[in-house]
Amino acid sequence: MDKMTNKEYQKYAEKKIPKPTYFKNILYAFIVGGLICVLGQILRNILFKYGLDEKTVTSATSILLVFLGSFLTGLGFYDKLGKIGGAGAAIPITGFANSIVSPAMEFKREGFIFGVAARMFSIAGPVLVYGVSSSIIVGILYLLLSKGR
Repeated sequence: MDKMTNKEYQKYAEKKIPKPTYFKNILYAFIVGGLICVLGQILRNILFKYGLDEKTVTSATSILLVFLGSFLTGLGFYDKLGKIGGAGAAIPITGFANSIVSPAMEFKREGFIFGVAARMFSIAGPVLVYGVSSSIIVGILYLLLSKGR
């Protein structure tokens, strides 16, 4: 049996590794993320049609998108969308809802308290902690730097 050198093995492995399809991935992410944003805009337009003000429409749109992301994750559809759309499905607010619900769904067999509730914020928790912390720091810096004006 012939033994390969490290260089020969490296060349052999490079030939076997599938080439990434960057353009296709970028295109699908753009389409999926764009469609989610279009859905958000449609919801906004519908809510404005009912005569709601800007603040109420903004809140209601966010709430509806989080609900839809959570609901579709619970049905198993959002995971399929994420496989197709990649970052396009992860970036919008629906992706945030998916990141909260996915771990909870994974541990639902352990019960609602020790499974769902305990795991719900395992991924989103650190994001929330650092997001709130950084917003406080930025707010304090803004307050200090704008005092002299």
